[in-house]
Amino acid sequence: MKAIFISFNQAYYDMIITTMDRNNLRGFTYWDEVRGRGSKTGEPHYGSHAWPTMNSAILTMVEDDKVDNFLALLHKMDEETEALGLRAFTWNIEKTI
Repeated sequence: MKAIFISFNQAYYDMIITTMDRNNLRGFTYWDEVRGRGSKTGEPHYGSHAWPTMNSAILTMVEDDKVDNFLALLHKMDEETEALGLRAFTWNIEKTI
């Protein structure tokens, strides 16, 4: 199992949830307002007068056999609208209770 952390422009929310639903990825934790900036490109998302856009974030646990497909769908979404900003990061989950 992998944890996938997705940081994204708020405009992506419905698309990401729909993608998760279509791929039977049910559980997640959602943060509505997340501030930050990308490490290489993209404008800051600070929710300020100068930088008004905001990000959101989702953390979801995904079975290993579904990870690559989900990441590919997220990557395609990002490529279609790169200016918005979407990043996904994974790490291994060793135990759950």
